[in-house]
Amino acid sequence: MRTHRIATLLAGVTLLALTGCTSDPEADTAPTPVATTPSAAPTGTTPSDTAGLPPEPTGEKRVIYLATLNGIDPEIVNGKEDKAISRGRDQCAAMKDERDPGKRVAQVERRFIGPNHPGGFGPTKSALILATVQANICPTY
Repeated sequence: MRTHRIATLLAGVTLLALTGCTSDPEADTAPTPVATTPSAAPTGTTPSDTAGLPPEPTGEKRVIYLATLNGIDPEIVNGKEDKAISRGRDQCAAMKDERDPGKRVAQVERRFIGPNHPGGFGPTKSALILATVQANICPTY
């Protein structure tokens, strides 16, 4: 039964990730400004935005990210949405140079903790969290 639930959850995460990949064709044609130096950063960005962290998910991506984390275990977000997003962005930065999937899952297990899970949520949930982070915050990592 547990395997069935995990498979269903993974299928849901994949579906949400694929749904989030669709875009408006007109939006794809607009040029995207690129900051080349911290002084050229667009107004409203923080220094961490130019220091290798991906941008925060907004709109539908934010809703999907948080809903998927809550679907894995409500204690992951635990009412602290900004903290869950910050942890996801930090995970993206940490795994940018780490290609070993096992080490990436271990990073998630150390990073995403909760009051009843001070040692993390275990390898299965951590793998689901990792998939959620990658799909919604840093899909190119």
